Amino acid sequence: MTGELGGRVALVTGGAGGIGTAICEVLAGAGATVLVGYAGGEARAAALAARLPGRGAHRALLTRVDDSATLGTAAEGVRAREGRLDLLVNNAGVTTPVPHADLDGLTDEWIDTILRVNVRGAFACVRAFAPLLREGEGGLVVNISSVAGQTGLGSNVAYCASKAALDSLTRSLGRALAPDIRVLSVSPGWVDGEYAQRMPTELIAAQTARTPLGRIARPEEVARAVLAAVTHLTFSTGCILPVDGGRPLG
Repeated sequence: MTGELGGRVALVTGGAGGIGTAICEVLAGAGATVLVGYAGGEARAAALAARLPGRGAHRALLTRVDDSATLGTAAEGVRAREGRLDLLVNNAGVTTPVPHADLDGLTDEWIDTILRVNVRGAFACVRAFAPLLREGEGGLVVNISSVAGQTGLGSNVAYCASKAALDSLTRSLGRALAPDIRVLSVSPGWVDGEYAQRMPTELIAAQTARTPLGRIARPEEVARAVLAAVTHLTFSTGCILPVDGGRPLG
């Protein structure tokens, strides 16, 4: 397989979602073999894997991030079939819109779900796949975070907290796993995808107005930041890479 990432294997959790699909497409286009991680949408993940560039090499992979036993099985399968893993993209995440002042509206169940998937799930994935990442020539973890972790503005209070925690996880693991594995966060603002398209148009207009570059991000811009982390930012670890149009400046 030719391209910048020829011969490398990448796993993208939540790979069939809006941002995940773009990441899979960009990595496959650069020559990587892509494992499209999924929790419940096997058919959608398999369809994406089948149409990625370099078809035949890619496949869907069950990665239920809040189930460590399932992740262990997935890691064993990757070792047996691909024999290596070079890049783990922790993209799986959940949220729900709740106004920040509505303290009762953010239920215990939603708080637990958001933190379980967005934070514990990312850590569990690193723990499961770290042995494979260490065996290569410079393994990399990219956590898909959010500017909400910095600004405290997002779909709900727990979501913002989860992304701040994910960035903290990036810093801690960047230190703990060095020099064998690098760890970065890619931190977008609002992204023009499935979630944003379900929001009221006036909300997206307000977010756009607060962004110095005058628009929200495109999924492929987030994906290209992930690719850059692999190919160009080779002396970076434990850091946060913003893809937010200057949102904290607005």
